Amino acid sequence: MFRRCWRSGRIGVGVGCAGVAMGPAEHRDALAEQVRPDFPILSRRVHGRPLVYLDSAATSQKPRAVIEALVRFYEESNANVHRSPHRLAEEATAAYEEARDKVAGFINAPQREGVIFTSGTTQSINLVASAWGQAYLKPGDEIVVTEMEHHSNLVPWQLVTEAMGARLRFLRVGENGTLSLDELERLLNERTRLVAFTAVSNVLGTVNPTREIVERAHAVGALTLVDGALSLPHMPTDVQRLGCDFLAFSGHKMLGPNGIGVLYGKPEILETMPPYVTGGGMIGKVTRERSTWAGLPYKFEAGTPSVANAVALGAAIDYLRALGMERVWAHTRALTAYAVERLREIAGVTVYGDAGERGVVVSFNVDGAQPHDLATHLDQRGIAIRAGHHCAQPLMQRLGVAGAARASVYVYNTRGEVDALAEAVAEARAFFRRSGGMAR
Repeated sequence: MFRRCWRSGRIGVGVGCAGVAMGPAEHRDALAEQVRPDFPILSRRVHGRPLVYLDSAATSQKPRAVIEALVRFYEESNANVHRSPHRLAEEATAAYEEARDKVAGFINAPQREGVIFTSGTTQSINLVASAWGQAYLKPGDEIVVTEMEHHSNLVPWQLVTEAMGARLRFLRVGENGTLSLDELERLLNERTRLVAFTAVSNVLGTVNPTREIVERAHAVGALTLVDGALSLPHMPTDVQRLGCDFLAFSGHKMLGPNGIGVLYGKPEILETMPPYVTGGGMIGKVTRERSTWAGLPYKFEAGTPSVANAVALGAAIDYLRALGMERVWAHTRALTAYAVERLREIAGVTVYGDAGERGVVVSFNVDGAQPHDLATHLDQRGIAIRAGHHCAQPLMQRLGVAGAARASVYVYNTRGEVDALAEAVAEARAFFRRSGGMAR
């Protein structure tokens, strides 16, 4: 369990407040058993059953340290930032900028000016599509995306390429759920301006070779945008090692609050981009005729920012860093592999994707059951999963299905919960066979 240092609010492990990760797990559920007491919602019962929360790819649960950070800000330091000289405003500004520094450290950004707070991954990608795309795309230019993208990393590029007379090209998903670097090589050319792709598929769990894709894009002079919505919460991430030009991610998938996210961009690129949203806080000087813009990162943070959520995101980063991201990734990757193994043992269950490097999510279907019916059936047993197209309709078309059920794990999940999922799916399979596929 984690304890808080009284004065600083820092998160430490065990009995100390040094923030040093514990040693290797003694058994497979050691990490989950360590952290579960920190998550109040996990003590809930749903329909009379203990909650088994397997929907963290949609949104993660929040540890008490993050909830307390949010409450403490509103109770003690709530004020607008960068505005007033009074004590509360100074405290709020300091806490907000400290959160930016924590993000920069978490992703090893070389300059804090490249860290822009947004509402989440979706807004981060839209910012680049609008500010960069409308400024730099020309007729005949090309943007490359993949067939496995979330709609948030597809629809913005559809709109901007149509508006600018550019072309959208697709890197296909192979039969095993992976991307082919050889095919990428054939797609890239002198007209390619940007390659936008997910680090981890939110349907297949495929971990893409991010660094290699970035290097190949840069070889033809193209920029890169990485959707890190499902990689940042689970895997160590170093933007300098990856070399990406833009990285987008959300706080709510990494133990933080809703409504806060980050766009990282190389400052030398961000400097050349026009503002995305205008108003207070992002200006240099305003006259009746024209305006100039504030420096980075404030040029892209118009209006009152989500200060409390940024502070709470900083608390989530403290929590994850105390755990150690290598340890987090080892846990979620192993648990995902175990879930794949257990589900594939059940007759009539199809699990999608077979990548060698896989983590976070398992998407599957049960013969004779609609995904939403299956999810409703599991909910009656206290098991929370997602069902539908997962905002990835082109990938669903590639898989030949309208939708799928999806289970996703995080630091607080156990093998016992995966066993409970497998047993409930097997029972649901028998139920739907008896009832002819109709839910009650």
